[in-house]
Amino acid sequence: MEKKILIVDDEPNIVMSLEYTFKKQNFEVFIARDGGEALEILKHQTPSVVLLDIMMPNVDGYQTLKHIKNTNSLKNTKVVFLTAKNKASDIEKGLKLGADKYLTKPFSVKKIVSEILELIA
Repeated sequence: MEKKILIVDDEPNIVMSLEYTFKKQNFEVFIARDGGEALEILKHQTPSVVLLDIMMPNVDGYQTLKHIKNTNSLKNTKVVFLTAKNKASDIEKGLKLGADKYLTKPFSVKKIVSEILELIA
């Protein structure tokens, strides 16, 4: 399987850290700063996984997830929320909307990589 990941987050330091880490794991990495940019990228790319923040300007993570789940060409794309929203009700909502995993910030980069590799294995 091709290892492609779309990282969607509006925090530059998080994006840089994750981009560097996944490139070292031989992923082709795409970056979006919000859900709107992500949706534009998804018109031309089909990543194995989308690592998606929830709280972003313009188009948030929930809206982005709904679009992914309603797009036939993306039906095999895994979606992992990576967010500061860590209440049980937030996690339940994210999983109910169709996220394959729900991870919270702050995070361990090693754990993120492990979770993503397990998900796409």
